[in-house]
Amino acid sequence: MIDLMMTDEVRTALDEGAPVLALESTIISHGMPYPQNVSMAREVEAIVRDHGVVPATIAVLDGVPRIGLDDDGLELLGSGEGSIRKVSIRDLPYVIARCEHGATTVAATMRLASLAGIRVFTTGGLGGVHRGASATFDISADLTELSLTAVTVISAGVKSILDIGLTLEMLETLGVPVLGYRTDDFPAFYTRTSGYAVPLRVESASEIAALMKAKDDLGINGGISVANPIPESDEIGHERIDAIIDQALGDLDRLGITGKDTTPYLLGRIVEITGGDSLVANIALVKNNAVLGAAIATEFAGLSAR
Repeated sequence: MIDLMMTDEVRTALDEGAPVLALESTIISHGMPYPQNVSMAREVEAIVRDHGVVPATIAVLDGVPRIGLDDDGLELLGSGEGSIRKVSIRDLPYVIARCEHGATTVAATMRLASLAGIRVFTTGGLGGVHRGASATFDISADLTELSLTAVTVISAGVKSILDIGLTLEMLETLGVPVLGYRTDDFPAFYTRTSGYAVPLRVESASEIAALMKAKDDLGINGGISVANPIPESDEIGHERIDAIIDQALGDLDRLGITGKDTTPYLLGRIVEITGGDSLVANIALVKNNAVLGAAIATEFAGLSAR
């Protein structure tokens, strides 16, 4: 079993059965520009603590999986452009064996969180089936990991640069419960609606925790996807963001960017085209997800203690 380095705060919380919320690190290193990325990470951790939950930002530093980071670790991830590898499941052994720095995607964060015994994880947007995947087969490992690892993932839905309909079909095929938090319409990251219905609707964190426990009791493998819409005051309207995404996708094609570089490029290009408005929306939805994630972690810890 691989050794995990935990902060004292995280280790104590896990030993005592207190609520812990996992946070990914790719959003810091590859999802936002510096220094806004580091400020966001610190603010999100503060929000989680304000709700009585211990935050555990997950990454690999010097080849060591870290469950919880200190302030220097957050700064390194945010400012270390070029030295921080984007790490999904397939990359974990490589980065660990070579003693490199790596920021973990949703899939890799889920796997390390599960190894640490953390059951709830919050992120910005879920990866999924890319547009044109029928030709490229570009499908995020996030979806496969959700079918394998028992971690509940809170996001603002699938990133709107993806094929949302096919992503939902894939999640159904993989047997992953997809829950809409107080919504009937699956959210699309920057916007609250996508035009696709959520398979299952829930109204409270306690309902989600109860569903987690029922899933465990049934012996059903895999995780749960909770789709939490961006706050209404922070969303970017469909007409505007759809046109911007089309422009960014056109730029992507002209530059010939593919694979794991696709999402970081598109998110960065959208920030440029929107004049920073998409970055403001991204930060708002991450904070909103952290609040819900903290509530779910608290409720699930209470159920587990009974």
